[in-house]
Amino acid sequence: MKLHRHLFSILLVLCLALLPWFNFIPGADALGGKLPPLNQPAPTFTLPTNTGDGEVSISDYRGKWVVLYFYPKDFTSGCTLEARRFQQDLPKYQQINTQIIGVSADSVNTHAEFCDSEGLKFPLLADTKGTVSKDYGSWLGALSMRHTFIIDPNGAIREIFTGVNPSVHSKEVLARLTELQEASS
Repeated sequence: MKLHRHLFSILLVLCLALLPWFNFIPGADALGGKLPPLNQPAPTFTLPTNTGDGEVSISDYRGKWVVLYFYPKDFTSGCTLEARRFQQDLPKYQQINTQIIGVSADSVNTHAEFCDSEGLKFPLLADTKGTVSKDYGSWLGALSMRHTFIIDPNGAIREIFTGVNPSVHSKEVLARLTELQEASS
């Protein structure tokens, strides 16, 4: 029974990962719930994490830009690729006062194993009940959708990415973040 659930989860993640490549993603409000509005305060939250004090709040990062990305599952191919790309570009994000935060329904322990195996140096948050994913319109039953939000230093959402391609996503986020930062200075 446990094996069947695990295989079903993997199959679901793979199907979700392929949707953007075939342009089958419906409108932003249709899959995953209602997205929070642009240029409005980001929904607040505190979630457990595998790093630091054991909890992260979005308010901890006031004064910094934040890339908040939701993803389906640790150790799956698309999620691993996306995390590796963010890690690869982490020095570029740090140079422009930006914190990367990943969120999925996986446990703190699974996140710790994933970070160790992939050498990730940014926090992954455990949204095991999907509460935060729902607030961000990124919840699909038992998994977080692959959505990313750029949040400015004042806590407002400045950009939303849906239909993410993990192999190029970090570069897309960096480019848009640079545009937003230039426009705000």
